[in-house]
Amino acid sequence: QVHLVESGGGLVQAGGSLRLSCAASGIFNINTMGWYRQASGKQRELVASITREGSDAYADSVKGRFTISRDNAKNAVYLQMNSLKPEDTAVYYCNIKGPYDYWGQGTQVTVSS
Repeated sequence: QVHLVESGGGLVQAGGSLRLSCAASGIFNINTMGWYRQASGKQRELVASITREGSDAYADSVKGRFTISRDNAKNAVYLQMNSLKPEDTAVYYCNIKGPYDYWGQGTQVTVSS
């Protein structure tokens, strides 16, 4: 049975930091892992992704502020978010690409000005 458990969201002031975690179980042959976000009234967008080999990519809006990492032994992916801005406010979803596309339940990140 597949389980994706996200944690780490919350309310933070602008300039603050949060670390999101996503742990997966029941998924084999995991390839790229990533984080997406969806702000109210907007489409879901890719924030960052990382391949099994560790190559990462970021949306322009978060480059230099966010860092994605993964632990292949734990089937986990993380997103360290620094220098947060109000426009980072969104529901953040982890995404795991294996035999299928798997999504976490989402965690709310709210950045106050």
